[in-house]
Amino acid sequence: MKRILNFSCGILCLALAAIAASGCNSTEGDKSVKPDSGKSLKRVVLLINNPSPYWETARAGMNAASKDLKLADAGLEAVFQANDGTTTGQLERLRQLSTAADVVGVCVSAVEADNLAVVEELRNLRKKGVHVICFDSDFNRAKYRDAREYYIGTDNIQAGRALGLAAKQLLEARKVDHGDYIDFVGYVGAQNAMERMDGFKETMGSAYSEVGRMEDGGARPKAHETVRSALLAHPDLVDLVGIWSYNAPAICDVVEQDYAAKRKQFTITTFDAEPGAIAGIGNGLIDVMVVQDPFDMGYQATRLLKALHENDQAVVKELFPNAGKPDGDLHDTGLKVVVPDDKSPVTADLFKAKFGDTVKFMTLPDFQEWLKKYGLTGS
Repeated sequence: MKRILNFSCGILCLALAAIAASGCNSTEGDKSVKPDSGKSLKRVVLLINNPSPYWETARAGMNAASKDLKLADAGLEAVFQANDGTTTGQLERLRQLSTAADVVGVCVSAVEADNLAVVEELRNLRKKGVHVICFDSDFNRAKYRDAREYYIGTDNIQAGRALGLAAKQLLEARKVDHGDYIDFVGYVGAQNAMERMDGFKETMGSAYSEVGRMEDGGARPKAHETVRSALLAHPDLVDLVGIWSYNAPAICDVVEQDYAAKRKQFTITTFDAEPGAIAGIGNGLIDVMVVQDPFDMGYQATRLLKALHENDQAVVKELFPNAGKPDGDLHDTGLKVVVPDDKSPVTADLFKAKFGDTVKFMTLPDFQEWLKKYGLTGS
């Protein structure tokens, strides 16, 4: 009997050790999921929507702001928390943060614009005195604007229009004055996705038909499958449009592997500049990229959360000079249109006339120099 009890206790101890180890591994390198860091520093947390190299640039911006603004001297630390690409995952992480007494600010990139459960969790955080803002992707502003105080990031309608303008110029240079195109995206219900696709469609006009918005749920393997399915179902597409950052490399992989012989039959126009997308535009697989500035998103989000915590109205006013007016709670971090080289049919003058200084036109070598300047591998 004694041997049986000893054996049972040993099994129980091993099980408890395994559970503890599992818990440690799940939060390794990510202090923001702990209920309390045990430090005197208060935390501001940047919660992203999906794991992607795109977000490493935002993390670099957060780290730069932490250093420049001397957050530790102000009793603060900024932490970066990844999500698994699902609304359920985002909700769970927000609930964990709501139990942490040391969290004073949260910045969220919404997975879905109309998810009421996530919105209610953000409202609960605000009721507890936690400052809540959004970056990169917002919630439905018509219904849930009260869930957060401000938004920092891209004007995604303008981003869609900019990519549409480039796509039309590319197609017209090939004398393709009509045809079908398909969008590829993680979630069609995400605010940034809807705005980009709507802006693109508006600019493309009636001559070019959107025949699908292919959703992959934020899963990279499925992102490849949706591209293959689309090309099989629609062999005469004139443009493939990558809406989220990882969609561009997925399109490149499929085209390079299975459709290299047909590459010149369609253009490839994408958002963002993951390392795989930069390689794609360099080797002729992508014709143009509209690139956001996640570095500045991470930097300004950290700066704003510090300012809100300290009630530094000078910084808030600088970022939101039109606060109180329609859309005065939005801060635009700008766009870059990147083409392979100066031989591209896409021209800078067209964007200057349409968008002024809010959109910068760059060739790939110029863009790579910009990345190098900040020590970045993507944007």
